[in-house]
Amino acid sequence: MRKVIVSNVALLDGFFEGPHEELDWFVPDEEFLDYARDMLRAVDTLLFGRATYQYMANYWPSAPADEIEDKMNHLPKMVFPKTLQTVEWNNSRLVKGNAAEEVSKLKHLPGKDMVVLGSATLASSLLQLGLVDEYRIILPPVLLGSGNPLFKDITERIHLKLITARAFGSGVVLLRYERA
Repeated sequence: MRKVIVSNVALLDGFFEGPHEELDWFVPDEEFLDYARDMLRAVDTLLFGRATYQYMANYWPSAPADEIEDKMNHLPKMVFPKTLQTVEWNNSRLVKGNAAEEVSKLKHLPGKDMVVLGSATLASSLLQLGLVDEYRIILPPVLLGSGNPLFKDITERIHLKLITARAFGSGVVLLRYERA
């Protein structure tokens, strides 16, 4: 069965973006880019909520050509918005129905794993429904003090088991967890 992986940058104070959706505090380095390339090679579907999809769709089609750009532009993308009516980015499909049902069906289809990039609301929803198999948190050495939390509306305790922890030279730490 395919796995659903949530891969997100988050800070020790729990935020994944500033209070005005700013992301300027994260500067990817070569080790992070190596991680991103490896992760994108291991998946065949990208899962997005509206805000992250629009952010990515505005950047990747005109991004400098490299392996990450190629994967971002050519992998199939499933978009689970509440308000978005159309999607135009290459290989994107709008899913208006129940996200849990759609993701559950996708998990049982043949193929590689799927990854939720950004999309904190979608990630939180799938997490609460028990559909996330692995959590990859990229933890930069920054505290924002305020912003938007990575996991919102969690109503019950969820125990996790650490799979690996990897420190990058920049001070970023990649933490990989699965449900305990």
